[in-house]
Amino acid sequence: MKIEQSELKDLTGVITLTIEPADYQEEVNKQLKEVRHKAQMPGFRPGMVPAGLVKKMYGKGILADVLNKKVGEGLQKHIEDNKLQILGDPLPNNELTPSIDMDNQDTFTFAFDIAVAPEFDAKLNGKNKLTEYAVEVTDEMVENQVKSYAERFGEYVPAEEVAEGDIVKGLAKEVDGEIVKENAVLNPAYMKQKTQQKKFIGAKKGETVTFNPAKAFDSEVEVSSLLGITKEQAKELKSDFTFEIQEITRHAAAKIDSELFAKVYGENAPKDEAEFRARVKAEIEANMAEDSKYKFGLDAKEAIMKKMEKLEFPVDFLKRWVLATNEKMTQEELDKDFDKMLDELKWHLAKDQLMKEYNIDVQKEDVEAYAKEVARMQFMQYGLMHVDDQYLTNYANEMLKQENQLRGIVERVAENKIYDALEGVAKIEKKQISHEEFGKLFA
Repeated sequence: MKIEQSELKDLTGVITLTIEPADYQEEVNKQLKEVRHKAQMPGFRPGMVPAGLVKKMYGKGILADVLNKKVGEGLQKHIEDNKLQILGDPLPNNELTPSIDMDNQDTFTFAFDIAVAPEFDAKLNGKNKLTEYAVEVTDEMVENQVKSYAERFGEYVPAEEVAEGDIVKGLAKEVDGEIVKENAVLNPAYMKQKTQQKKFIGAKKGETVTFNPAKAFDSEVEVSSLLGITKEQAKELKSDFTFEIQEITRHAAAKIDSELFAKVYGENAPKDEAEFRARVKAEIEANMAEDSKYKFGLDAKEAIMKKMEKLEFPVDFLKRWVLATNEKMTQEELDKDFDKMLDELKWHLAKDQLMKEYNIDVQKEDVEAYAKEVARMQFMQYGLMHVDDQYLTNYANEMLKQENQLRGIVERVAENKIYDALEGVAKIEKKQISHEEFGKLFA
């Protein structure tokens, strides 16, 4: 096989492959024999169909498959041998590829357009300044988290007088109409108009409050849910209603005692409040350390991308490749999203270079450990603070079976390893910072 490449101009070029009979004939003959041995045709015993007939029926298809395979192998070998950092995939050049006549030719020529990445250096050094933040954990933060746990593990109890946040259940009747709703449930705290809300606050069980649902709530959806009417009816509703209070339910925070400690931490619960607060503080410190690491990663990525921002790319080729490989994408969508795609490409190239520079390798164990951490964080969002390790492992394994999630986790692991490596090469300033100041950094 003869392979030629034109001189690269503006990061694009053409690879031309010339395939002669010596390159493909042996493979074609081998496949024809295999087909003949399996072929069944009326008038012939199995495996005894004449070779000429088999070639006439299947020869062109087999030749096309073999040529396609040879082209792919030739392109891949040329790219690897010449250490080309290809962008996207080679695209057929129809103008430079002669038309094919399998009946009358035995030598075939294929031309492909290619694009390569520009030369760049994404590595950071001592001139690049990055900051590691140590977020101060205050007594107030600990107190707020303790209150949060007490609220989360509290319970609903009956009350005799409506206070802010209480849930009220009763009989709603339209004053000058026919709408009646038994067991209507509302929470005055959700009312948009304070004057309507104040009518309920302080009211006692058994008393009747007159209010206007249309003024009290933000949308017809809330009104229709409260009164059991359609959204269309709720949209037209203007009248006042009486509300006979039959039940008042209040959420009471849990007591800060051993029962709460056990609910939060399970079998290894703290023995007293002091130990509980110390455990809570340690958890907040660990979470702040993770947030600080995340911020460091954002800053490191920004510093790396700054080194990539002035690079010139073969835009026309890249747009052509995106459209060729995404049949459902329109030119309008491509033009709208292309800058974002180009940034993603720059980051991908930078990551590849840095992983080679710092000898970074993502192992199966790294991916599984990160997936478990993702699972743990997801459970924490639902108040499940201490899920059994085996359950976390099973959940993480199910997560990794999904291709998109697996790909995303592998990328996060690789990025985190890059950020860890940068701590040894960039200039790192360590800075103590309050939680409030740290939050402003994300604004």
